[in-house]
Amino acid sequence: MTLRKKIILFSSVFMFLVIVISHTAIYFLFYRTASSGEIDQLSVQADALVEGLARSNSISEEARSDLLSAYLPANGMIRIIDETGADIIPIQTKSQQYQNLEKNYTASETSRIVQDNDTGSNFAIIEKPVIWENGDIVTVQVANELVYLDETMETLTYVLFFSSAVILIPTIIASIALSRFLLTPIQKLKDTMRRNIHNKNWQKIDVESRFKGENWQKSNVEKRSKDEIYEMEITFNEMIDSLKENFEKQEAFVSNASHELKTPIQIIKSYAQLIERQGKKRPELLDESVGAIDSEADRMQNLVEQLLLLAKHKSENKKQGVNIQEVVEQVIQTFQKAYPERRIQFDIEEGNYETFGNIDQLKQIPYILIENALKYSEGDVLVSMYSDVKKSFIRFKDFGEGIASEDQEKIFDRFYRVDRARNRETGGTGLGLAIAKEIIEAHGGEITVESEVGQGSTFIWQIQKNISNK
Repeated sequence: MTLRKKIILFSSVFMFLVIVISHTAIYFLFYRTASSGEIDQLSVQADALVEGLARSNSISEEARSDLLSAYLPANGMIRIIDETGADIIPIQTKSQQYQNLEKNYTASETSRIVQDNDTGSNFAIIEKPVIWENGDIVTVQVANELVYLDETMETLTYVLFFSSAVILIPTIIASIALSRFLLTPIQKLKDTMRRNIHNKNWQKIDVESRFKGENWQKSNVEKRSKDEIYEMEITFNEMIDSLKENFEKQEAFVSNASHELKTPIQIIKSYAQLIERQGKKRPELLDESVGAIDSEADRMQNLVEQLLLLAKHKSENKKQGVNIQEVVEQVIQTFQKAYPERRIQFDIEEGNYETFGNIDQLKQIPYILIENALKYSEGDVLVSMYSDVKKSFIRFKDFGEGIASEDQEKIFDRFYRVDRARNRETGGTGLGLAIAKEIIEAHGGEITVESEVGQGSTFIWQIQKNISNK
């Protein structure tokens, strides 16, 4: 069953049940109120009759019959019965059909509504005990057919059925209109998703207007209300933008990675073919070829390791309390041992440098930034740390060639290299800063660069303090 049918069926059935329950309650409440009024009215007549009989014990039988006729209901009867159920005086009635009503001798006053099995008519019956002239207790039974009540209830039944139709039909129409209003954007969303799947054109939904009919015209554009469907379409468009961006990045990443791997593979293959052709005749080529093959193999290994590192950062999420000062100091000590001829100056202000994160990932950041500073400069490298209430700041400054302003926004992109020739000499892959940026942003931090050509570069790492990832 489609969602449209479910909406129509649910709303129609729900409204039908509401109508049935409410109209049934109205019917029985009205019937109870009206019948109680009929009984009260008949009870007043019966009381008057009993008082009249009490005052007329000494009058003749004919006069007593006239008295009963005076209190006779228009559509009923009056009878007086003894405890044996026999009529003391003839039944007073205008219609012989009322004589078949059930007799009921009682010593206490009763009132009820009964239905005649033969005619199906409803009767209000009042029964009151009276002391007769001979001292016996007899029962005065007054009955009146509820003609007007039955006609009123029948009319009420027709009115309720008509009102039910008047309410239910617009409800069905409204549910159809509502389902169309709700499902048209969803259908449009579904169609757009299918086109994106089959055509891969990254089509988005026009959220600023809606369409009237199949042909869209600018004159038919109406401003959309900012409801949940509007928000859903906005979210869908944001998702399409994100997917498109990630897909393009993935394509660029695969293309760049393939290109970066293709170059050393081609060099290795070329030197292997050179050895095969001339290695036996020219032994001096062996050292050159082996050195080149070893260098390019190292380059490939470094590239693969960094690619794996990128993938690893996506899956690792183990975090703990980390002291950034200790992490930076350990990395500096490692480089001091590896590059004893280079000076790495470390300045730090007193403060709290505790944060929350993955310590193995955080170690990669100063490693990458210090390695770049050593690789692309000849002088000292300055590392400084300071903090405020919310953040810690670590600055990595070198005195190399610097980075042009047009390149500063791109250096954190994967495989982007300011000078490919110089990077090939130093063994760069263009992935280091991209890895550092991804790790920093995953920990809620930020990295920026300040640089001028010929004046060196300063990378500033900002990291949140006391972040908890629960």
